[in-house]
Amino acid sequence: MKIRVDIDSDLNETEIIIRAARYSKEVKQLTQNLQSLEEEEPLLVYKGMTKYYLKTETILFFETSARQLYVHTANDVYGIKARLYELEKTLPQKFLRVSKSAILNIDQIFALTHSVSSNLVQFQNSHKQIYVSRKYYKNLKERLEEREEER
Repeated sequence: MKIRVDIDSDLNETEIIIRAARYSKEVKQLTQNLQSLEEEEPLLVYKGMTKYYLKTETILFFETSARQLYVHTANDVYGIKARLYELEKTLPQKFLRVSKSAILNIDQIFALTHSVSSNLVQFQNSHKQIYVSRKYYKNLKERLEEREEER
């Protein structure tokens, strides 16, 4: 394995690129190790007058409704002062845009039901569910298949 470091003062954040002939256990382990090094800051969310700090692994999905952005966990809903497109850029790769108004945590998916009229995602340990638009369904399906291959 070769390791090369390029310093570029024009970059805003550190970028790590792994080049390999194929996706192997070594590449998978390296990717997981690098991801675990990056500490995720908890998201500041609100419920009433109370501020909460949520870890991203507890979040099922983000959804906009009536010009407000909401964060859904298994048992609660919080408000967040951000825009969906801003979150899309800053959230870890386990989050994926699934409609014009929603981003979900693919690690929390329990079931994906595909029918002629809709695509429905159900979450682990929760009654909550969300619809995936046709435009984003293919991307979600591919990401889930990639995860399956990794296991």
